[in-house]
Amino acid sequence: MGIAALIVSGGVLLSRILGQVREMIFAGMLGADAVTDQYVAAFRIPDFLNYLLAGGFLSITFIPIFSRYLARGSEAEGWQALSAILKPITAGAIGLLIIGWNFAPGVIEAIYPEFTEEQIDITVRLTRIAMPAQIFFVLGALFSSVQYAKGQFLIPTLAPIIYNLSMIIGGIAFALVTGHPDPEGFIWGAVIGAFVGNFALQWWGAQRVGMRLNFTGKWKHPALREYVVIALPLMIGQSIVMLDESFMSIFGDLVGDGAQTQLQYARRTMLVPVGVIAQAAGVAAYPFLARLFAAGRHTEMAATVDKALRWVLALSIGAAALLAALSQPAIQVLFQRFHFTPVDTTATASALFFFAFAVPLWGGLQVITRAFYASRNMWTPVLVGTGTTILAIPIYWRLQLSHGLPGVAVSGVLALSIYTIALAILWYRQPLNRGRLGTVLDTAGRAVVPSILGGFGAYSLARATTHFLGESFISALLSLIIGVLAFAITALVATTLMWRIQSRTEATNETPAGR
Repeated sequence: MGIAALIVSGGVLLSRILGQVREMIFAGMLGADAVTDQYVAAFRIPDFLNYLLAGGFLSITFIPIFSRYLARGSEAEGWQALSAILKPITAGAIGLLIIGWNFAPGVIEAIYPEFTEEQIDITVRLTRIAMPAQIFFVLGALFSSVQYAKGQFLIPTLAPIIYNLSMIIGGIAFALVTGHPDPEGFIWGAVIGAFVGNFALQWWGAQRVGMRLNFTGKWKHPALREYVVIALPLMIGQSIVMLDESFMSIFGDLVGDGAQTQLQYARRTMLVPVGVIAQAAGVAAYPFLARLFAAGRHTEMAATVDKALRWVLALSIGAAALLAALSQPAIQVLFQRFHFTPVDTTATASALFFFAFAVPLWGGLQVITRAFYASRNMWTPVLVGTGTTILAIPIYWRLQLSHGLPGVAVSGVLALSIYTIALAILWYRQPLNRGRLGTVLDTAGRAVVPSILGGFGAYSLARATTHFLGESFISALLSLIIGVLAFAITALVATTLMWRIQSRTEATNETPAGR
């Protein structure tokens, strides 16, 4: 599992770096205004169509099914099951695409009441361009899932890398050909990247691990019924995880022009450590958790969940402190150039500061939800997520009115906190897991003090650097470098001191017993 996590983590890191480069190019070309808000809004309907098909969960739903066939030595039946599921999924994707295409104008107008008629027309056109990519995402996710189930992680990790590269090339090429930058180029790049990286490459990867499709069989198949039972709660349940970006976009639009874009830059910057630490751990752990559960090794599965959670939380707490401390220079280095102004930097950095506190929450959630899914318990995360989503709406509305852009960011963190804490309590209240939470929190808690001290040291030295050198790209870059070094040194010293104090305390407590 560790090797798999390293492979996935490396791929996610490269993908996130390319994603940041993409956002930097986008920000430099277009800045943050009403035009870029249309680009953000254009993905709302496509993302929702993907959600209705459980596209984001296809690996989660199919891996347990396929793993069971592998466990009993019936791989050929597993491929037949895949063939049976692919047919209705493809038909459903095409059907939803047609519905979304026709209803796009009314939906965009309803969820973005602040948009002008021209903005609505442009957003609808961009939305329709982006829609076909969802078919490639959905089908590609199934091809990726069989590779995960067979322990192959490399090719699936290439999908987001190719996707981001294609968006970068699309945005630049469109600007060169037409003579002016436009969000449309990035969206065409997204569609091409989804076809190449998420569909074609994953189909080839699945072929490499032995995939044999047969579409001549009957539409009715036991695996299809099982898939529907597993996927149904994910299709109908509205989770704050899936709607977080949509809420950010909808309520960000109420703040004013450019707010959607600023929030998106901040959120995607926050998701870099989440992807490298938590997403990698969750993706790598899930096939192993599913196999352990299928084999009836439930105690070993629970121990694996605890171990993954301890590492993810400890690293995520450190990442959160560092990100919060250096939010201003980080955004300035990443985005402030050409059309992205210092005002945009300040607004985006303020959102990133609050989003940073969500890093450990996202980290814990990546592991805990997969623990439920591996246990074939889909309804608990969905019901809790739906309840949290309903509760989140008034939170977003109220804080957006009272605090503007930072209020939207805080709302996302609060909603995610409720969801993560509720799921953790439910997981560790199960008989097999009782008594384990204390050990997990103890390990994570040891990272808090070094992280806070490291964050304070990073912030102080970064601010001092900016004060002496002034506001410029070079000073921001130096502030970032010095801040990271200060964090590492301070956190390391604090951790060493805490370890020595603990060792001496334990030695003192053991001495009387020894005598």
